Amino acid sequence: MLYLLDENALIDAKRDYYPMNRIPQFWEWLIYQGWHGNIKIPQEVHDALTDEKNDDLACWLRDNKGPLILNESVELALLNAVMEHGYGNELTENEIQKLNRDPFLIAYALVDIENRCVVTTENSSPKRQRANRKIPDVCADFGVCFRHTFELIDEMDFRTGWNTHSL
Repeated sequence: MLYLLDENALIDAKRDYYPMNRIPQFWEWLIYQGWHGNIKIPQEVHDALTDEKNDDLACWLRDNKGPLILNESVELALLNAVMEHGYGNELTENEIQKLNRDPFLIAYALVDIENRCVVTTENSSPKRQRANRKIPDVCADFGVCFRHTFELIDEMDFRTGWNTHSL
């Protein structure tokens, strides 16, 4: 399975769960998984997190672009299908801006729905409409696998290696 990371999966991990200075093993693990083709970040998501930014996450992403970037271009037909059928017909410019890179992420997953999965920290909210729709709901509409970051960590068995028995 190839896991495609959403912006919030990285932002929330850095801010809330795996601070880069306290749990560097998580970030090293992401790089390792990137080298092995298990975890990737679409270029559009990478750009959203790095353009005109100089925080720790942006610097880390720029330094580790090689193993983590999904090296392909979005298929415009899939992107248009996600925009139109996932979010709504004739979206306004404001609605398109609100979507950020979410349609790209889902379009990349649609390339191979049997072997690709979107990773996000968004929660389903099925009553939301148009640009307010959440990634899990749009993924479900298209039959795309999606996971929360914690599910990814569980499925891929991330561990820090710290052992309480050695104390």
